[in-house]
Amino acid sequence: MNESPQPLLSARRGQVIVLTGPPGAGKSTVARLLADRLEPSVHLHSDDFWQYIKRGRVAPYLPEAHRQNEVVLQVLVSAAFGYAAGGYQVICDGIVGPWFIDLFRTTAHEQALPLSYVILRPDERTILDRATTRTGDDALTDPEPIRSLHQQFTDLGSYEPHALDSTALTSEATAATVLQGVERGAYLLNPADSIT
Repeated sequence: MNESPQPLLSARRGQVIVLTGPPGAGKSTVARLLADRLEPSVHLHSDDFWQYIKRGRVAPYLPEAHRQNEVVLQVLVSAAFGYAAGGYQVICDGIVGPWFIDLFRTTAHEQALPLSYVILRPDERTILDRATTRTGDDALTDPEPIRSLHQQFTDLGSYEPHALDSTALTSEATAATVLQGVERGAYLLNPADSIT
């Protein structure tokens, strides 16, 4: 008889956890582990939201995709906080750099719901090893945009305390570390703070 994993956090109040980082950081794997440990939980895989665009989609890492990315992320924000308002523990995994986190912060403030921001940041070699060997039609495997995105998560300014170097951690250890940080409030964003 298989026992389901015990939830590590109770669902007294809905919240949103944005789990981000460069391609190959392990976001989706860790997000699934988090969703298995939170109760009740929702895992929003942000890549799916780009896939919903059937015609006219622009690769999200290209400069000309900025407006498209704003639209997609606003839809993701609406879904995330819709679930959180209903009491769910929501994990959004995807590339949400400091340049887009205000979309989440504004809604967190409006709805008075907790927002945690966690940046998985293994070293460049690790993400290149992982990301360039992926399979699938839409998998980003080109080393240049992967390096560029890793670089964009290098100098985080005031968001540096939200970064977790997961280079030497297993997915399970990374998820456990993230949950411990969420429980302590280590990754909470104050909606009144401004991006620097």
